[in-house]
Amino acid sequence: MNAHAYDTLIVQEVAPRDGLQIEPTWVGTRAKIALIDQLSTAGCARIEAGSFVSPKAIPALRDGEAVFQQIARRLGVIYVALVPNLKGAERALGAHADELNLVMSASETHNRANMRMSCEASLKGFGDIVGFVAGSCVTLNATVATAFGCPFEGTIDEDRVIGIVDAYREMGMQGVTLADTTGMANPRQVTRLVKRVLERLPADALTLHFHNTRGLGLANVLAAYDAGARRFDAALGGLGGCPFAPGASGNICTEDLVNLCEEIGIPTGIDLEKLIVLSRGLPALLGHDVPGQLAKAGRTRDLHPAPQYVCKI
Repeated sequence: MNAHAYDTLIVQEVAPRDGLQIEPTWVGTRAKIALIDQLSTAGCARIEAGSFVSPKAIPALRDGEAVFQQIARRLGVIYVALVPNLKGAERALGAHADELNLVMSASETHNRANMRMSCEASLKGFGDIVGFVAGSCVTLNATVATAFGCPFEGTIDEDRVIGIVDAYREMGMQGVTLADTTGMANPRQVTRLVKRVLERLPADALTLHFHNTRGLGLANVLAAYDAGARRFDAALGGLGGCPFAPGASGNICTEDLVNLCEEIGIPTGIDLEKLIVLSRGLPALLGHDVPGQLAKAGRTRDLHPAPQYVCKI
């Protein structure tokens, strides 16, 4: 089957927010802006550019206003901001974010660890944000964290996840993300839950957020894609990880995902060569190696000379 037989897979790049939020080394504002601008020119149509969480909670992203105000916005690119509450939403609108992403866990325990409040309180706060942005051009996306499992509670009832999705839509959220916050999902589980959710909302309103904690990240992407999902979060270099999820490693790697798509004929509209160059620059920026594989191994078409002792026929 050729590439034209497949629908485009849309990548939402989350390294500038989810990737940098737990980095111990401060990445300067100019460097953040340069990274986002380069991701824009590489063809990323959606970029989670920062968050408006309390600087005390996430000091690595304390420059959210400056980043959003100074990036070189490209036509057609949606710049997303994570917001935890009404104050964060007010800051994000002031900085001209295009979309606000709100997060609540399906797990009560994880929500209290991550958001420091009950799920009921989170939903109430979401209602305040919905009312605040009414009449503006900003869109709202709400994430169901730990949708595929919780490191504290274990298995999450799928009916609970569906109930949260329904609640989000009733509140007026235009988009919903199912997040495998701790990398506990498996392809069969993903297929089952994605099919159920897509009975309630269109594919262009659903995002999947996978971590590669147990090595199943890209397998879960293919399962979700085959089940009808078309939009996926990914982070350059495989950066990221939830600070409130023990053992959670980074997000699925953007360049690894785009390479997979190119290998099997799924279009993404992203310049893979530019991604590889950007990823190879991350260790110098962050001071450590990154999990992504493609930038280390190269593309399958990047051939090498045979050893000198091999006879040429």
